[in-house]
Amino acid sequence: MRAATWYSRFAKAAAHFCGRPRVFSLAVGLIVVWLATGPLFDYSDTWQLVINTGTTIITFLMVFLIQNTQNRDTEAIQVKLDELIRVTQGAHNALLDLEELEEENLDAFKRKYQDLAAMARKQLASGAADTDTPDL
Repeated sequence: MRAATWYSRFAKAAAHFCGRPRVFSLAVGLIVVWLATGPLFDYSDTWQLVINTGTTIITFLMVFLIQNTQNRDTEAIQVKLDELIRVTQGAHNALLDLEELEEENLDAFKRKYQDLAAMARKQLASGAADTDTPDL
C-alpha cells in the first residue's frame, strides 16, 4: 500500500481535531468575545469585518478538508460494499462499482430494485413471506 500523502494526513487530522467538542466550544467562545467587544469598538465596520473575514476564511478552508475526508470515507465504504457483494453467494456482480455508472444505467438498476420491493410488499400484504431472493 502507498503511504498517505501529506495532504491526506493533514486533512484527516485537521477534520478529526475540528470535529471535537472543545474546538466547537472554542469557536463559540470566540464569538462571545467578539460580541462582548462590540460596545468597546462601537460596533464599527472594522469590528464587523473581523468576524466576517475570519469566518469566511475558516469556512473556505474547512470545505476542502471536509471534502477530502468525505471522499476517502466514501471510497472506503464503496470498496467494502463491493467486497461484500463479491463474496456473497448468488449476488449480482453487475452491482459492483455502481457509483461509476452513468445516471441512466444507475436508474435502470434502481427501478429493478424498486419493482422487487413493490412485489415483496404485495407478498407481505397477502400474508406471504418476503424473504426469497428473486432474480433481477
